[in-house]
Amino acid sequence: MRLCLLLFCVTAVRGWSDTRIRKFKKEFLFGVATSAYQVEGAWDTDGKGESIWDKYLHDHPELIADGRNGDIACDSYHQYKRDVEMLRELGVDHYRFSISWPRVLPTGLTNDINEKGLQYYDNLINELLKYGIEPMVTIYHFDLPQSLQELGGWASPLVVQWFEDYTRLLFDRYADRVKFWITINQPSFCFESYGGITAPGIKSKGLGDYMCVKHVLLAHAKAYRLYEKEYKNKYKGSVGISLSLNFGHPLNNKTENQEAAEIFRDFTIGLYMNPIWSKYGDFPKTVRNRVMKKSKEQGYEKSRLPTLSSEEIKLLKGSADFVGINHYTSVFVEARTDSDEIFEVPSLQDDIGVLLTQSDEWVSGKSSWLKSAPYGIYKLCLYLNEKYNYPQTFVTEQGWSTGTSLNDRSRVDYLREYLIALLFAIEDGTKVMGYTVWSLMDNVEWNAGTSERFGLYEVDFEAEEKTRTARLSALVYKRIIQKRVVEKDWTPDSWKISITPRSERDEL
Repeated sequence: MRLCLLLFCVTAVRGWSDTRIRKFKKEFLFGVATSAYQVEGAWDTDGKGESIWDKYLHDHPELIADGRNGDIACDSYHQYKRDVEMLRELGVDHYRFSISWPRVLPTGLTNDINEKGLQYYDNLINELLKYGIEPMVTIYHFDLPQSLQELGGWASPLVVQWFEDYTRLLFDRYADRVKFWITINQPSFCFESYGGITAPGIKSKGLGDYMCVKHVLLAHAKAYRLYEKEYKNKYKGSVGISLSLNFGHPLNNKTENQEAAEIFRDFTIGLYMNPIWSKYGDFPKTVRNRVMKKSKEQGYEKSRLPTLSSEEIKLLKGSADFVGINHYTSVFVEARTDSDEIFEVPSLQDDIGVLLTQSDEWVSGKSSWLKSAPYGIYKLCLYLNEKYNYPQTFVTEQGWSTGTSLNDRSRVDYLREYLIALLFAIEDGTKVMGYTVWSLMDNVEWNAGTSERFGLYEVDFEAEEKTRTARLSALVYKRIIQKRVVEKDWTPDSWKISITPRSERDEL
C-alpha cells in the first residue's frame, strides 16, 4: 500500500501523468489567509482586551521557539493598506482573515463594545471591496477573550451563548459586505488547548478537550442558524466551518492496519464531519464506543465524551453551506500492539490507539510535522465524497514552511503539486469552490514564533515598518491565478512584482 501511494505521488503529481491541460474554471476562487493574533499586533491598542494567547505567551515566553510573540507581529493593525496592496499584486479573488474577539468585545460580552476595534475591520473590509477582493471572515481563530476563559472558556456550556451574541454583533455590522463566513477555525484546537500544549495551556486531556469539542460545534451551529434565520435571505451569503483534515492512510493492506486507519479517520475527521454532514448526525459510533469502553476501563462511571441530545443533533445536522478544508500533510496509520508506545491516559491518542508515521521519501518543510504528500488531498476529497455525499468544499488553508529565503522553490513545488492533485479531485467529482494559501505573509506561528515562515511574502520583523517582500512563490501563485493553469516549469523573468488591478486582471 505504501509503495502504491508513493507511486501515485510521483507519477500523478510530480510526473504530471499525462499531457492534457487541466484548468481551473473562471468562477473558481483563489485567495490567501491570515489570522488576527498572528498578523495584527497592537495587542493592547485602542481598547483591545487581552486574549488567551496574549496571556499565555506573556506568562510563558520560554515556550516560543524564537521568543517573538504576537504583541507586534506584522503590525497589520497599522499596515492593513499595505496588506491589501499585496493582495492586489497577487491578483487574488478573496482574502481570508479573522476578527479578534477581544478587539471588538474587550470582555468578550456585548455589554462592552469597542467601536475602534469594529472600525478597524470596517476599514479593512472597505479597502478590500474597493479593489474587488472578496472578504472571507473567520469569526474565531483561537484568540478567546481571557476574561471568558476565566469563566470556563470552551469547557463551559455558557460559551455557546457568548459566541452567538458575538456573532450577531459581526453579522449586524458586516453582513451587508461580507458574503463568506467561517464560524470556527479547526475545532481540533481543543486537543492542544486542553492538552497543555497551546493557549490557554490547561491540562485536561481526555476530558476538557472533548467538552470543548462539543461546545465549539454547538457554537458553530447556533451561529449558522442565526445567519440562516435572520440574514441569509437578505444578504445571500454562505456560512461554513474550517476543519483540520489531514489524511491517514493504512501503512499496508493488512486488515488490522486498514481498520486502524478507519479508526484514526473517525476520530480526526468524523468527530467534526459526522454531526453536520452525515445522514444520522451525532459523533461517529466508533468514537462513542471506544471512548465509552476506555472510560469504563479507567474507572469513570460515564463516558468522557459528552453526549449530544436529540435537539442538539437536529441543531447540528446540515448546519453549514460548505466545509472548509485545512489540509497540509498526510500520515501512515498502523495498528498498535501491546509492546508499542504507551500513550498518556486518558487522552485522545490513547482513545484512538494507533501508531502514526510519515515516509522518509516525502520532502520535509521547516516544520517538523510538515511533509509533502500531494496525493493526500486527492484521497481526502474522494473520502469526503464517498462518506458524506459530495459536500460543497472550500480549501481554506494550505501552506508550506521554509526559512527566510526569497527563493522558496520548495514552496513553489508544494503549491503546484497540491493544486494538480486538487484538479484531479475536481475531475473526479469533488465540489470545490476555491483555494486559499496559508499564508499571505510570514506571521507569528503560535509557539513557533517566527522560526517557521509560511508567507508568500517575507516579513522583516526587525524593521519598524515590518517590510513585506514578495518571494518566488508569490510570483508563481500570481501566474497560476492569472492563467488558471498550473505550469510545470514557468519561472518569472524578474523578481519585480507589479500591481494588476482586478479589472485588468480579468481581461488576461
